[in-house]
Amino acid sequence: MDRVLHGIRVVEVAQWWFVPAAGAVLADWGADVIKIEHPVSGDPQRGLVTSGLVPSTGGINFMVEQSNRGKRSVGIDLAHPRGLELLHRLVETTDVFLTNFLPAARRRLRIDVDDIRRINPRVIYVRGHGQGNRGPDRERGGFDAASFWCRGGIANALTPPTATAPVMQRAAFGDSTGAMTIAGGIAAALFRRERTGQPAVVDISLLGTAMWVLAPDIVASKLLGVDLPASDRTRAPNPIVNSYRTRDGRWLFLNMLQPDRYWSDLCTRLGHPELIADPRFADGRVRFENRVDCIKTLDRIFAERTLSEWCERLADAEGVWAPLQSAREVNDDVQAMANGYLPAVDRGDGTSFTLVASPVEFDEEPVGLRPAPELGQHTEEVLRALGLTWEELAACKEAGTIS
Repeated sequence: MDRVLHGIRVVEVAQWWFVPAAGAVLADWGADVIKIEHPVSGDPQRGLVTSGLVPSTGGINFMVEQSNRGKRSVGIDLAHPRGLELLHRLVETTDVFLTNFLPAARRRLRIDVDDIRRINPRVIYVRGHGQGNRGPDRERGGFDAASFWCRGGIANALTPPTATAPVMQRAAFGDSTGAMTIAGGIAAALFRRERTGQPAVVDISLLGTAMWVLAPDIVASKLLGVDLPASDRTRAPNPIVNSYRTRDGRWLFLNMLQPDRYWSDLCTRLGHPELIADPRFADGRVRFENRVDCIKTLDRIFAERTLSEWCERLADAEGVWAPLQSAREVNDDVQAMANGYLPAVDRGDGTSFTLVASPVEFDEEPVGLRPAPELGQHTEEVLRALGLTWEELAACKEAGTIS
């Protein structure tokens, strides 16, 4: 079965994670994504392993694999006139041009909107930004830890007031969120072009993505004139929307938003049915008034058993709950495995590794993945398909224009 973007070609002139990961999502959905890289240095993210910034994992550059799987890599020096000519020939056949190069670099390389549209007026031109396409900082770069996590308000919202240092994000946290946003924007732009013939210029920023993620806090803070206070689990308004520590030092989170609906069933499964009619906790109103005592009571109960014991007791509970799992544990989550969220990728040498699938599934068919390309792996294949002869390829390689 063809995937939903089968027949769509994407030319990606982008680096690091934010925008390239969007290209990986499009490849998951069936698009032919051609990643343009400098023939010598390539995407600088390829160097994170050798620089020691991310750990070596048995020869698998997991940062590159997760954000570039399923693409074809073509090594072209865009600063070389012949290289730009080759890019233009690719653009003639493409549907989407995807980039996160800064405005000054786009102008210098002559790959800005007008440059690309002169070659192919139907191209959907997509730009990933740090802070957006307008304003005094439109020319400045941005990574997700800065533009998304810190400037977007998320770090401040998640750092406890008593902390001695800000809580920082995990690798590519904002980038991955933004990448899905880019992919969705491209899908919408393709739909409009299909219906009307009109191509779009699509802009997505890390700052704007962060504000969307933090929207309840941002909107409320403007209305109230102050930031919403940090949560205090000892005084949670609804004690069964709260986290509880188990006997083995693990945590379990209750997410039962309708307190009176789930209280009776929960108390029964906790082995304390007497709490159902306890006048301090008999309904949501009195549980709110006595929330400190209610939380202390639940703290004592959850501390009586291990996380695995509670998972067994709550397995078929009516309300929603979840264990706090580590990233390593998520690899073995039965639901993740059942739904194909961690597909195996064949390296082509008899070994394989797993990546995280993009979270959209079409026609009840789990996503199958191909590994990320080596730098310039498909240069000859792609350029030969454009009509270049072997002699022309050899001349371009001799001049350092291609890999």
